[in-house]
Amino acid sequence: MFRLNVFYYFCSLKAFSKDRKFSTKNMIIFQYDATFEGLLTALFDAYFRRTFPDLLLAEKEPLPLFYDECHRVVTDMTKAERVWKLLSRKLSRSALSCLTYCWLSETTEAPMLLFRYLRKVTDAPASIEQNFADPDVLGVYQLSKKVAGERMRVLQFMRFQKTADQTYFGIMEPIYNVYPLTIQHFQNRFADQSWLIYDARRRYGYYYDLKAVNEITFEDSQADFLRHGKLQDELLDKNEKLFQEGWKSYFHSVCIQSRLNPAKHKKDMPVRFWKYLTEKD
Repeated sequence: MFRLNVFYYFCSLKAFSKDRKFSTKNMIIFQYDATFEGLLTALFDAYFRRTFPDLLLAEKEPLPLFYDECHRVVTDMTKAERVWKLLSRKLSRSALSCLTYCWLSETTEAPMLLFRYLRKVTDAPASIEQNFADPDVLGVYQLSKKVAGERMRVLQFMRFQKTADQTYFGIMEPIYNVYPLTIQHFQNRFADQSWLIYDARRRYGYYYDLKAVNEITFEDSQADFLRHGKLQDELLDKNEKLFQEGWKSYFHSVCIQSRLNPAKHKKDMPVRFWKYLTEKD
């Protein structure tokens, strides 16, 4: 009876693998440090070894129960730069930007999606960046568009609060890690003002001191103003409350009550941003 149960178990496992188009035979895993440079190094190693991974895992992720080989990728900036130079020759500037946007999505499927895409770019004799019939090309494009949309929302809905030390503080909680994509805009737009933008979801931010932009974190990431997005009155500039009330007054005065469309309003200005908006306070 025991042998029969074991037989049925492996038969069912084989059928499951066939249905899911997945096989435990010859499974190769690459473990890397979950950085973009590490991903490029993994691509270099794959061509050097002439073996390509079925699965990419971060160093701290647990290995699956069944696999044949696990290659640990050691990030090498020289290898990463060589791969990037190759990609720069085969992809347009907009397609290279799509790679960055896709990576900053931080979704679980992004690393393997990018790896398959980069492999196809490397092997193709001509550019494939417009071949949307390919699921990986389409996947990279669609994911990068979602990240670009989130970046635009951050630029549109960021509300700054002027602090007592004349620094403009802004906080949001974007779905994707888009803050690195907004630095250039804020640095150009507010070049003569000190500002600090903080990502409440990832608990880091960027501070501009009129000279350079530096990444920062707070020792107390659970402080009230970081959780609620509003600075205490004692931290604000003496005229900040006056400006906030003026902005609220303007916001309500330009609103035409007879043309209110709540559904459209929520679509254009998602509710998840409201707690950080001065006019919604």
